[in-house]
Amino acid sequence: MISLFATRPDDSRGRCFEETGSTHRTPYQRDRDRIIHSSAFRRLKHKTQVFVEHEGDYYRTRLTHSIEVAQVARTLARAFGLNEDLAEAVALAHDLGHPPFGHTGEDALHDLMAPHGGFDHNAQALKIVTRLEAHYADFDGLNLTWETLEGIAKHNGPVTGEVHFALREYCDQHDLELQTHASAEAQVAAISDDIAYNNHDLADGLRAGLFSLEDLRCLPMIGPCIAAVDAKYPSISADRREHEALRRFFGLLVEDVLAESRARMAEYAPKDAEAVRHLGVSLVRFSEGTFTELKEIRSFLYHRMYRHWSVQRMRRKAKNVIRELFQIFTEAPALLPDQWNRRMVEATNDTERARLATDYIAGMTDRFALQEHRQMTDPMVKA
Repeated sequence: MISLFATRPDDSRGRCFEETGSTHRTPYQRDRDRIIHSSAFRRLKHKTQVFVEHEGDYYRTRLTHSIEVAQVARTLARAFGLNEDLAEAVALAHDLGHPPFGHTGEDALHDLMAPHGGFDHNAQALKIVTRLEAHYADFDGLNLTWETLEGIAKHNGPVTGEVHFALREYCDQHDLELQTHASAEAQVAAISDDIAYNNHDLADGLRAGLFSLEDLRCLPMIGPCIAAVDAKYPSISADRREHEALRRFFGLLVEDVLAESRARMAEYAPKDAEAVRHLGVSLVRFSEGTFTELKEIRSFLYHRMYRHWSVQRMRRKAKNVIRELFQIFTEAPALLPDQWNRRMVEATNDTERARLATDYIAGMTDRFALQEHRQMTDPMVKA
């Protein structure tokens, strides 16, 4: 059953550049397909979450993470009677703007870009799908629908305070109404991101040996899951035990969102998709109890994983790679590929040049950034 407040393809606000509609795909299916076929989406294969790409084959990459988020988003959207294609499109696009080396790379670029407007991966994702993907004959970007662009720009909620220049510049020509909440489908994509990374960061930390399943026994939600597995499968192997415990934890998160969001939908009873944007509160969210317990789990991960000495050591190396590449490309743009060098030559000030260098670096994979850095800095490597 379709919800009253589901986003309907026939009511779409359309695309920035008018196009003839597809005969067999809805606008949001078309958006999803364009995202999947984009260069930025393919590069997610070699962009990692916490660990750098060369540190192991089994850790999540931005690509596998995005696929997991899309899977959860489709499940939730179907359960709520929402538009699954729109939820999936936003989920698949939500990490397109991440630079190499995960949040470490983002922190480094934000510091470097502080005099020039900063760096934000959500704003960068919007920039990619509206400008930097340059493959179509009639327009730059992917020319996605207003609803998908809105979801990318504000799937984490209304954009308040100082607005990043990339968001502001785009909204000056195509207003995404940043001050309101996004559609229910975009909210589903955002909560699916939380569900996916809370689960797989635990899995990656276990695989890396940064903590054990026994260390997780004291944590809310995951501790009872471990106990339930031990009670039912006392002789199970270690790897199956981990998987079963995390599978149950994953299920608890999904069930909590379903219950809490259905209660909020019944309470606020939005009449249509537009009403969702003006509720003033999120419609799709965790319960207060689960949100509080997740903060405790995130605190554990912060201290035992994100600030682990081995991760910190790699963070330092990654930041140095980003800083040195930025310095090289802004000081010697002739070292850039021809099309990027031409843009640098045409730039009229330092801010334009810094933003061009950032766009180039942000598009790199972990692997390519390391290769480029070595090529530029190691005198033993031939040009």
